Amino acid sequence: MQINPQIFREYDIRGIAGIDLTENIVERVGQALTVMLRGHKKHNTVCIARDGRLSSKAFSQAAIDGITSCGVNVIDLGEVPTPLLYFGLFNLPVDGGIMITGSHNPKEYNGMKVAIGNTTIHGKEIQKLGAIAVKGGFATTRKPVTITRMDLVPKYIAKVVANIDIKRKLKVVLDAGNGVGGPIGVPLYEKLGCEVIPLYCDVDGNFPNHHPDPTLPASLKKLIATVKRTKADCGIAYDGDADRIGGVDNEGNILWGDKLLILFARSVLRVKSGATVIGEVKCSRTLYDDIAKHGGNPVMWKTGHSLIKAAMKQYHAQLAGEMSGHMFFKHRWYGFDDAIYSGARLLEFLASGKKTLQEHLADVPKTFVTEEIRIKTEESRKFAIIAQATEYFQDKGYNVNTIDGARIEFPDGWGLLRASNTSPVLVMRCEAESQKRLKEICNLVRAKLDELNK
Repeated sequence: MQINPQIFREYDIRGIAGIDLTENIVERVGQALTVMLRGHKKHNTVCIARDGRLSSKAFSQAAIDGITSCGVNVIDLGEVPTPLLYFGLFNLPVDGGIMITGSHNPKEYNGMKVAIGNTTIHGKEIQKLGAIAVKGGFATTRKPVTITRMDLVPKYIAKVVANIDIKRKLKVVLDAGNGVGGPIGVPLYEKLGCEVIPLYCDVDGNFPNHHPDPTLPASLKKLIATVKRTKADCGIAYDGDADRIGGVDNEGNILWGDKLLILFARSVLRVKSGATVIGEVKCSRTLYDDIAKHGGNPVMWKTGHSLIKAAMKQYHAQLAGEMSGHMFFKHRWYGFDDAIYSGARLLEFLASGKKTLQEHLADVPKTFVTEEIRIKTEESRKFAIIAQATEYFQDKGYNVNTIDGARIEFPDGWGLLRASNTSPVLVMRCEAESQKRLKEICNLVRAKLDELNK
């Protein structure tokens, strides 16, 4: 069987449905997972879930066929968000799981997030899974297996409701982007006592209203307008599989990942002084300063939800987050990325006092920041280019943080260069205390990058 090796990415498996990713390939990956589970098996069972994409139901069945052909039982959670699959990993007698999802990608894509134990695999483990799938030759069996259909949604909602205490009634606009999070987010927030104004909360794999990515300003236009029109306390957005959250304050300002993480860190540090909070290299310096100011231990880490989850265990962190909207609460929760639960925590924080979200963030120093600038390059050269840039700026005497690429620190700002883990792209982002200084830092960093990327 021909399998495009590029579908096996750093954090997941992803490709165009029907071209890069077919039912036969998904079945083969299901078989490969049973091989990787051999050293981990306690229950001889895997749980499966799927998002609302047009190809997801068929892919889910293909994965089930592959797993059961190798004598492993399946618990099928049906069409639910990725956090429900993760919730199953912690609450069911299973050895691992597969989430069929294209996440925030355009409608023609689909993919798989794969877990062994209760942890999603990444990097070398995904490459190992791919190599096993390509090799084939699986020992199939005719011995009886079980396929159990299970609805975990009531248990999940009950768990969140027991976990969250919202002290005053709030009005929230929820934009699920026609992804799979709406049917859970709306009744959950209503059970928590909120007035919920739903936007695109019906599941539609064609994503007819906007791209299912809450980090794109264009995807938040209707949410912003609705928050302003209804005078809501805030707006919450999910991506296609509801593991990433976007936010809008009461005035319609976008709350990027680092701003949300500031609010979440303050809420955790109120009760867990000294707690470790992890951000990633693209986050504002104001985040790390604010964590320290409120008695926390800030840690800057690599970009990537699987890498962040591993770092949380290493540093015993209570909270972590990314600019992309992946938020991880170990404090009172399980430590996996969950936009639905994160939204509930945002509402709880907001309801704990009388301040608006804008007022809560008023004391965060204003900085000027670029969007993520993506520069095309050759896949084979991208890491070498970043290594050369790192060496250049270090030789010039700059303070360079190399946890993930090169974050060149200046007294009044920083410039980041890193290679994308998922595409032939160099990523650049800069921050400064003034617009003039931002332009100077950008020009300095970009000039060297362009020179190396000829």
